[in-house]
Amino acid sequence: MMADGRLAGKVALHGVAYLTLCFILMPLVFVTWLAFFAQEIPSFPPEGYSLKWFGAIAGNRNFVTGLWTSVQVAVAATAIGLALAVPASLILARRQFAGNAVMAQFLLLPLVVPGVVMGTAIYVFQIETEIATGLPILGSLGGLVAGHTLIVIPWTVRLVTASLAGLDRAAEEAAQSLGANQWTTFFRVTLPAIRPGVVAGALFGFVTSFGNLEMSLFLVGPGRITLPIAILQYLEWKIDPTVAAVSVLQIVLIAAAMIITDRYVKLARVV
Repeated sequence: MMADGRLAGKVALHGVAYLTLCFILMPLVFVTWLAFFAQEIPSFPPEGYSLKWFGAIAGNRNFVTGLWTSVQVAVAATAIGLALAVPASLILARRQFAGNAVMAQFLLLPLVVPGVVMGTAIYVFQIETEIATGLPILGSLGGLVAGHTLIVIPWTVRLVTASLAGLDRAAEEAAQSLGANQWTTFFRVTLPAIRPGVVAGALFGFVTSFGNLEMSLFLVGPGRITLPIAILQYLEWKIDPTVAAVSVLQIVLIAAAMIITDRYVKLARVV
């Protein structure tokens, strides 16, 4: 009886897990299906299937410009976020000081603050800074990158810190005992060991920045547009499978990046 009960519990647990997975993937399946509908106004069942909506993406100037801007901002924000977050992670993981736990939570704060609140706060900060310094910050590409850097840092800090927590320091101590200085030890021993965490943090930070909408709405300037904003503006005037095609393109690009990254750096080690 006990074995039968355990088997039933295992089957029920797997059933709930599969149902949950199907529920999560359902929007993705429907969006992908919608992208191939032939008719302009979506209806079920579809009248036929076509690839013309993917061709329409290239003919839409806002989508092309928004894609390029999103890539630029995401790459720049990821690079700056890595440069700031990796040293911060090293300090948090290797140094014990008063306020260590508070600092760690502070760096992760952008993950829990709503995007609208953060966007409003950064918008007001940039206005005050521009008034005080006279620098053209508000609406600039640099201001947008600075805002996106804030949402990249938490991912990198979290994943790099996790990698450092599982790192055996014996190799670092051995390198230093053989004459390597701190910089040499970091670049030749520590950095290769925590590379999965760094790459995973960069990947997740890039994806978060690339798909950000709420904060970007407050920080973009005239004549500048990101891809999520371009999609939102398009939906204000038209509802056709072009938006679904853009979404599928984003999904494919991000999935390809994750698969290629995992091929060379096993993300499962830190994620």
